[in-house]
Amino acid sequence: MKHVKFLNRYAFLVPAMIFMSFFYAVPIFKSIQLGFQNYSISSFYTGKAPYVGLQNYRYVIHYGNFGKALENTILFTVVSILFQFTIGLSLAILFRREFPMSKILQGLLLAPWLISLIAASAVWKWILDQDSGILNEFLNFTHLDRSYPGWLVDPKFALISIILINIWIGIPFNAVILLSGIREIPEDIFEAAEIDGASGFRSFRHIIWPLLRPVTAIVLLLGVIYTLKVLDIIIATTNGGPADATQTIATKAYFYSFVDFAFGRGAAMNNILIIISLLFAFLYWRLSRRHSND
Repeated sequence: MKHVKFLNRYAFLVPAMIFMSFFYAVPIFKSIQLGFQNYSISSFYTGKAPYVGLQNYRYVIHYGNFGKALENTILFTVVSILFQFTIGLSLAILFRREFPMSKILQGLLLAPWLISLIAASAVWKWILDQDSGILNEFLNFTHLDRSYPGWLVDPKFALISIILINIWIGIPFNAVILLSGIREIPEDIFEAAEIDGASGFRSFRHIIWPLLRPVTAIVLLLGVIYTLKVLDIIIATTNGGPADATQTIATKAYFYSFVDFAFGRGAAMNNILIIISLLFAFLYWRLSRRHSND
């Protein structure tokens, strides 16, 4: 009887294991394999992809402007997550209580999340256009800046502009998830805190922040992993330029694979990105264990 219960228990895991194997394990294994091969267009016809060891990794690190891509990736991820989370948390606290037009504002807040990234990028590219963009026209009209800055074509502004676009897109995700976490906190706790004189910032510090910590950890982890592999926004607005100012590890992997058709080098760059993501996942796991032990 115990064996039957054991088999029944793990039988429910079989569909999930099959799904994970085909859609996650196999692609990751194939990517790791390609990273050690000289896989090109001819490999599709000949079926031959010579083993080259670590040659692809040496090339992308030493000859592919890897340092600049890594620096941009870290800066893009850290600044985006910092502002996405901070603004999203502020909005979640704002919408915790009902007020006139709060539902309408929450609906409008979801707009960046619902719009196609390519469409949103196209709109932002028009807004930030140096010659006819609405932002430069506004700055010129208000006499704040009449020099018509090249937001997407000037290396000084390009990465900042891309980060601002990504922050705008990521705010709704942070706000919605954090708001759902805040609403799970019993209202009785807030009422008791107000009676004891704990309101405003003290309420946030001693109630919302400690009880929201598990949700916060998940939001930050998912945000970091997603931001590390952001590709479409950059390709649609700057295409990695100007002068590699917005080039990241994700875009370098794309260009190696689908522009240069050096699939082995693209896989090597992508594997480096996977390792970075796994490091963040491991950090989240360690912090979660420490929090559960506490």
